[in-house]
Amino acid sequence: MAKLGKNAPNEQEGKETVEFFKDLDREALNTERFLERYAKPLSIAFGVLVLAVLGWFGYQQFVVEPQNQEALKTYLAAQKNLSEGKEKEALGGKSAANPGFLGTYNEYSSTKIGKLSAYNAGLIKFKEGKFQEAYDLLDNFSSKNKTMMAMKYGVMADAKSGLNKNDEALELLDKAASASDDPYTSYYFTRKAGIVALGMKKNAEAKKYFSAIDEKYQDYDNGMSDAYIEMTKYFN
Repeated sequence: MAKLGKNAPNEQEGKETVEFFKDLDREALNTERFLERYAKPLSIAFGVLVLAVLGWFGYQQFVVEPQNQEALKTYLAAQKNLSEGKEKEALGGKSAANPGFLGTYNEYSSTKIGKLSAYNAGLIKFKEGKFQEAYDLLDNFSSKNKTMMAMKYGVMADAKSGLNKNDEALELLDKAASASDDPYTSYYFTRKAGIVALGMKKNAEAKKYFSAIDEKYQDYDNGMSDAYIEMTKYFN
């Protein structure tokens, strides 16, 4: 039987290295062939991507930004009326001369100011007792501000209660309670959800909310959660 020489390990490593680089060469060749074959489609796809990016920047600069500026003018006018107690004028929406929050939203719904106008218009509609309109307007509002989102869900819940849809109201209060990182906001809507659940005789759910207050928000509750938990035992 032939014996392996001292250089056998090195020779084996050398062969493996050669095979490795051969594989790399084959892969490179395959890549080159792929690029040759698909050069035209790839260049078209790249061109489309460039056009899409340029189009987005153009849309932001020449469409969105001017709309934001126009929306801000009508929003500030509506806000001035609201600060003076002129809620009907602030709501607006009945004439081009006074668009108000409603007109600003209708005209510039894709802008941030338009969405904020929907929020303010929804609050006014809620005060007027027009709960479905209030709900629909608030549903069109979105923001990165978590506290404002919690307030949105809270008012939407009240609108659902006004429409005698308490199950949906409770779901929205649950969303309001978890939407914000602010502890007092979370406490406020958790407590409100508990009271609504208690009024609906959903004692298990009510207990869940009041127990959460007892665990997380004692600083705001002054021990009231204990009394509510006790009430869940007797409300039928």
